Amino acid sequence: MSQPVTPATEDARKGDVVAATKDKGWFYSDVVKEHFFHPRNFMEDESAYADAAMGMVGSPACGDAMKVWIMVDPATERITDLKWKTFGCGSAIASTSMMSVMATENGGMTMDDARKMRPQDIMERLGGLPARKIHCSVLGDKALRAAINDWYRKAGKTDKVEVEQGRVIDKVLNVTDHDIEEAVLDGADTLLKVQAKTKVGTGDPSCIPEVENLIRFYKEKYFGA
Repeated sequence: MSQPVTPATEDARKGDVVAATKDKGWFYSDVVKEHFFHPRNFMEDESAYADAAMGMVGSPACGDAMKVWIMVDPATERITDLKWKTFGCGSAIASTSMMSVMATENGGMTMDDARKMRPQDIMERLGGLPARKIHCSVLGDKALRAAINDWYRKAGKTDKVEVEQGRVIDKVLNVTDHDIEEAVLDGADTLLKVQAKTKVGTGDPSCIPEVENLIRFYKEKYFGA
């Protein structure tokens, strides 16, 4: 049974999911709330998708985890169905729900287009996320790309399998040095800011010293700092 929201718990949540003033309401957009309370395409019966391609990122033991299943029309290579499950917070649920809609609407995305989907695209459709929750939107697109690779492997089209760009730094969450470089180029100049964009080090904390070295390297490379 859920616990009642008391003034103390309400205060603890301020600055996270609710605004500091009562008249402003939640920081989450109406679209985020809709997809959290009524998620689209959530996986109900895995046995019905035993033949579907599947991609997984993360680990429940380390925090967030994401699984994505896709059905694809082999003639057009369009995604006709997408299901998902996540071990994560409300923002992760909402962003993955929206991703599933984007991938399957209007006859379904081609897999080439689906591979290009970015967390920023998902957040834009959601109407934004609180700054401290942006990192929750980065797992769905990675799991989708893993599912696309799985489909190509099963179809015998191994030439279309794409390895994530760069060298993998966080082996649990599959975060690469390219992801870190992109985060720094996007203005993340500290470890905390890079983690907010990529979640690196939350899956595999042992990689944090290497992450900090990469941040310094890319800051000096691009900004002379």
